[in-house]
Amino acid sequence: MSQTTDPFAPAMQQMMQVGQAMAQQFFGFLGSPQAQHPLGGTPIRIGAPDPEKLTALQRDFMEKQARLWNAMLEKGRPGGDKAEASFEISPEPGDRRFSAPEWRESPVFDYIRQSYLLNAGFLRELVELAPVEDDKAKNRLRFLARQYLDAMAPSNFAATNPEFIKLAVESKGQSITEGINNLIADVEKGRISMTDDAAFEVGRNLATTAGAVIFENELMQLIQYAPLTARVAKRPLLIVPPCINKFYILDLQAENSFVRYAVEQGNTVFLVSWRNPQAGQGHYGWNDYLEQGPLAALSVVREVCKVDRVNALGFCVGGTILSSALAVLAARGEERVASLTLLTTLLDFSDTGEIGLFIDEQSCAARDATIGKGGLLTGRELAGTFSALRANDLIWNYVAGNYLKGQKPPAFDLLYWNSDSTNLPGPFAAWYMRNLYLDNSLRIPGKLEMCGVKADLGKVTVPAYLLATREDHIVPWQTAYQSTRLLGGETKFVLGASGHIAGVVNPAAKNKRSYWTDGDASADAEAWLAAAEERKGSWWTDWSDWLKQHAGGECAARKKPGNAKYQAIEPAPGRYVKEKA
Repeated sequence: MSQTTDPFAPAMQQMMQVGQAMAQQFFGFLGSPQAQHPLGGTPIRIGAPDPEKLTALQRDFMEKQARLWNAMLEKGRPGGDKAEASFEISPEPGDRRFSAPEWRESPVFDYIRQSYLLNAGFLRELVELAPVEDDKAKNRLRFLARQYLDAMAPSNFAATNPEFIKLAVESKGQSITEGINNLIADVEKGRISMTDDAAFEVGRNLATTAGAVIFENELMQLIQYAPLTARVAKRPLLIVPPCINKFYILDLQAENSFVRYAVEQGNTVFLVSWRNPQAGQGHYGWNDYLEQGPLAALSVVREVCKVDRVNALGFCVGGTILSSALAVLAARGEERVASLTLLTTLLDFSDTGEIGLFIDEQSCAARDATIGKGGLLTGRELAGTFSALRANDLIWNYVAGNYLKGQKPPAFDLLYWNSDSTNLPGPFAAWYMRNLYLDNSLRIPGKLEMCGVKADLGKVTVPAYLLATREDHIVPWQTAYQSTRLLGGETKFVLGASGHIAGVVNPAAKNKRSYWTDGDASADAEAWLAAAEERKGSWWTDWSDWLKQHAGGECAARKKPGNAKYQAIEPAPGRYVKEKA
């Protein structure tokens, strides 16, 4: 059937124009002087694309739209042209939005699905043609285009989602009622539900490793965990988790608790539980977090265990804080640590992935002026930023499931933790974004003054175990590798499989995934990986073997937490971790 005799040709022509309209709407928004981009930053200035390349792209787009339409017609016609009917627009690898059979069973929805994918590809190619001032602007443009396309997907709307229609018919409208109820409940909570919140409670079935809070100040509680072995390493282990999230990502449940594993390996484990700042803590800055965080904790741990030096571990921004504190100690001529472990930590901020795309002078100046002298960067804003990095998985997946299909998300401890957001004091957040993300000053010896001294990571000379994860979208592993060039001691770099969280929380007992080690430490990151040995299973066992080299001998496990000066205040996990944003 030719296009000229096709009675549906006007509809086809309209659908072909949708991609052009989407592109015009997107670029029109970016070009407007009032454009406010999702994460802040300077509006992107876009030049005119090459006319010949633009014409060729438009011609190719129109030809594919025509072929897609003809393929739909041939599929429905007896004895249709099989070659013509085989034309199909496929989603990108990992895109599960259209995997349900309902999208293919109906020619209408099959066409809607493929037309959207074709339009999305057209807009992405237009973005590549668009002249912008630099690579950062181009990457910001790609990010914004992805946000726009994800939001416009037909799976997000009732009229264009066949799964919604089928469920509504089968349930006689009950799924619609449930979806509305879910939406109302989430509006009251102020966030999208990602898991069954009622299934979990911190202290009941999350963060259950036995221990006690033995010290607290305005910014943190220090937990000492009860031993699980008769004898322990003489040197205790201090864990500094990120203050941007709650610590129990490292102590979810017994079977996937890194904290419990470390205790089982014969370590006396202490952990910093950061406070979820409220208005009364809105004046604290970076130096306060160093002094009242790892520096205070190290003093207590050394005194309780009667040792000169301890082993210390930092995760994500907790690792950045810990390393900064050790640089302060080095400048003061103090040695309190025997070894350092950093998990998915940035010390060099030259490439921070998509988080860094929207941190520029304009956005930092805005933060300085609003919360830089006091106030809070709210947990809701932080959670929204991180969710935007994986919008299909962490936003639109739940919009479709919760509100269109009326489903309740299943119980999942990791997603419960992900939804349990925390605030940050404004001065801390503003200093962190400007001095580290924007200026990348921590890597430069003596450039930053912290706690009254000039910081130099090169003077941190203790042995270090550095873990990065290969699919990390928050701490790119190649950037984490640069820490081997900044720290002054012997370093062991290990690359885990998976991402920022799943790559770290990879229980040894399950023996999943793999990790790479023993690459060429004198080479760059990619050459290191090319020479590295892949080992099956969890990096936890490799780290435990490494840590034993810095145990300082053995002693009998302590029967009670703390000492005469630092006595148990309350059972673990303590009050601070239960405070809501």
